[in-house]
Amino acid sequence: MQPIAQLEGQFTDVDGRYAIVVGRFNHHVVDSLVEGVVDSLMRHGVSEENIELIHVPGAWELPLAVKRVLQVSRPDAVVALGAVIRGGTPHFEYVAGNCNSSLSSLQLEFATPIANGVLTVNSIDQAVERAGTKAGNKGTEAAMAAMEMVSLFKRLGGEA
Repeated sequence: MQPIAQLEGQFTDVDGRYAIVVGRFNHHVVDSLVEGVVDSLMRHGVSEENIELIHVPGAWELPLAVKRVLQVSRPDAVVALGAVIRGGTPHFEYVAGNCNSSLSSLQLEFATPIANGVLTVNSIDQAVERAGTKAGNKGTEAAMAAMEMVSLFKRLGGEA
């Protein structure tokens, strides 16, 4: 019996163009996510010239900006970053749900990886934990996912 063919991305073949689209709202948390993404991309050999950083007001605006970036810049991958922190009203559910759903749809529409680094948390403490303290840096994790997908797409070949 022959072994099953397996394909996966490698972190040694991640060269490409990356767009980081960042919601400024809760910037005290999101700034650390951005640092994690940029550091991770550069540590894996992505040149600074191949990283574009785009700021938008908040998570609600992320999908529209990501769509425009995909239409105009056509990067190999997008990393979407933001922080939606639950409050005392249902606003959290609308913003978080719409943002995540729209990013997922855009990824399929444009056949381009969109790494979702949008924190959806119950408290500021949880956000801080996920932005580089106890729970690691979710920006770094999003960058790793984006790079792995870029590498995998190179291995899969073909047109998007």
